[in-house]
Amino acid sequence: MDHDDLVDPDGLVDPDDPDDLLTPDDVTDPGDVTDPHDDCAADYDPHFEDDLAAADAAVPEVRALTGPPRRFARPLRRRFRVSARYGIRGNWIAGHHTGIDLAVPRGTPVYAVGSGVVVLARWSGAYGKAVTVRMPDGHYALYAHLNRISVRQGARIRTGTRIGSSGSTGRATGPHLHLEIRSRRGYGSDINPVRYLARRGVRLT
Repeated sequence: MDHDDLVDPDGLVDPDDPDDLLTPDDVTDPGDVTDPHDDCAADYDPHFEDDLAAADAAVPEVRALTGPPRRFARPLRRRFRVSARYGIRGNWIAGHHTGIDLAVPRGTPVYAVGSGVVVLARWSGAYGKAVTVRMPDGHYALYAHLNRISVRQGARIRTGTRIGSSGSTGRATGPHLHLEIRSRRGYGSDINPVRYLARRGVRLT
């Protein structure tokens, strides 16, 4: 798979593109989604933060990609339910939920909300299988609890690149996508992903 390839600009699934199609191994029962009371349990993980810092230092700065710039986009192309909003109070180290949880069946394709460079794409402690992308504006997008990862560390990606599929790996109680936007690399620099995307023309909820 060429991770620099753009997905269809109309945002529709391409039946001729195997990366846009679900396989029986990807998807469980369509009703297999996070219960409304099943909050994301992922929290501060010092090992992940150390790995992220080391990887971030090793990955070059994002350079302009060839071709016309893409707008920001939703990370999911199917209907989803918000199972945990950003900022709700809880027993997290930060004192609140640091991202937004979007409940979808396991195996649902997950796409990059913006362009950037993949800093980490592997098991990420409490976040399970996760992809962290450094975007050109200096923000970081973290896609957590994935069932499958489709990009590699160091890959330059564009808006809409498929980065993996949803799951419940790590500290999660059911299949969903945990989307976290950080203004800096470190834990505690999280910002509201709904507002971040809204300012860039994307309505998430």
